Amino acid sequence: MKRLLLACAAAMALPAAHAQTKWDLPSGYAANTFQVQNLQQFADEVAKATGGKLKITLHPNASLFKANEIKRAVQSSQTPIGEFILSGASNESPVFGLDSIPFLATSYAEAKKLNDVSRPYLEKVLAEQNLKLLYAVPWPPQGLYSIKPVTSMADLKGTKMRAYNPATSRIAEYVGAQPITIQLAELSQALATGTVENFLTSSASGVDSKLYEQARYFYDVNAWLPRNAVVVNRKAFEALDKPTQDALVKAAATAEQRGWQVSEQKDAEYIKTLAAKGMKVDATSDALKQELKLIGGRMTGEWLRTAGEDGKAIIDAFRKSQP
Repeated sequence: MKRLLLACAAAMALPAAHAQTKWDLPSGYAANTFQVQNLQQFADEVAKATGGKLKITLHPNASLFKANEIKRAVQSSQTPIGEFILSGASNESPVFGLDSIPFLATSYAEAKKLNDVSRPYLEKVLAEQNLKLLYAVPWPPQGLYSIKPVTSMADLKGTKMRAYNPATSRIAEYVGAQPITIQLAELSQALATGTVENFLTSSASGVDSKLYEQARYFYDVNAWLPRNAVVVNRKAFEALDKPTQDALVKAAATAEQRGWQVSEQKDAEYIKTLAAKGMKVDATSDALKQELKLIGGRMTGEWLRTAGEDGKAIIDAFRKSQP
């Protein structure tokens, strides 16, 4: 009788022991991008670390939500976890647009320092929006792509310039171009139809989205390094048991470190590929860099005026960290 009772108890406990939480993770980027590949590795590592208790299914290429809808979808519990580009939400809070101020941080070392000093402020804003930051990884530095040669910002006047966040819209206004809001997944088609003539984006996007098929010129101006963030709905996170939470956070830390390393390693490879695909790659672009630096100085001032004391604290800490 005792053995029978023990067997019944074990049978009743079996479903609970193997209970599985399933999360959908939307991304606006294609499966072949290093960001999404890193996401997939992150999801695989979470499943392994939790013994299958937390299963994350990745949905790349804006297949579940459009890129600019993902953050709101996680906030509103339409999906428990998601990836979005921070600067796309800069209208909500200045801290989201920090990494897209032109020529504030132009190298991986500078971007890492900016990331580190601003992280507590970013986490605070996200927490107020019912979100928890898991990790953030930068794209390679932003370069200027164009269907026609560009020797100065004056060559962009009157053109149609792709914008993907308020910062790129502001740059278009500064140079007298018309900002056209186009998500990355739609950019190749926009180039093919003449909807867009030039834009700032990374070497990675140029290769992954085959933008070299329409844009023939690439200027390696290293304007800024925008970050993608992976966030989780706080209620969904808190619903996990402590061991699962810990495994998720640990896997996120690993994904962040790996993502920064891969981003930097691949940047040089991507630029070589753009040249091999027939693009004219200009790695000097001194005149363009100087003009962009002037725009960057103005935009830093604009950002500081909207960011208040927190913004000043971030910029001061970042500048003190510079050699």
